[in-house]
Amino acid sequence: MLETGFCTITNKTKGKLPRLPFASIKNRILGNSYEFGLSLLSSKKQKEVNFKYRGKNETTNILSFPLSKTTGEITIDPIKVKLDAPLFKMSYSNFFKYLVIHGMLHLKGFKHSSTMEKEEKKYLKMFS
Repeated sequence: MLETGFCTITNKTKGKLPRLPFASIKNRILGNSYEFGLSLLSSKKQKEVNFKYRGKNETTNILSFPLSKTTGEITIDPIKVKLDAPLFKMSYSNFFKYLVIHGMLHLKGFKHSSTMEKEEKKYLKMFS
């Protein structure tokens, strides 16, 4: 587990975490006092979580869980991220960063929309 301020990262897989400025991204999107957790899960565990909370019996690359206005968690299946990255014409690291930004915007209250896409592009450019 890696803790950086109010940004806790837990890797429950055997894979390596991409080198990304997670705390800086979190602070820029959610604010310095926001308590954020990021968990990397196996495909099996992510599938279980996806079924429990969304009724979908499959893994997914990311899930976002706003717990309160100042706390939230994201779970990521890094194997699924690696498989999906080429579909989005991105490297694994860039797609991982995109998903973290995407998930944080959901924690902030954004729904899928052109407004959310503009925010994603803004933060991707900011952290490229």
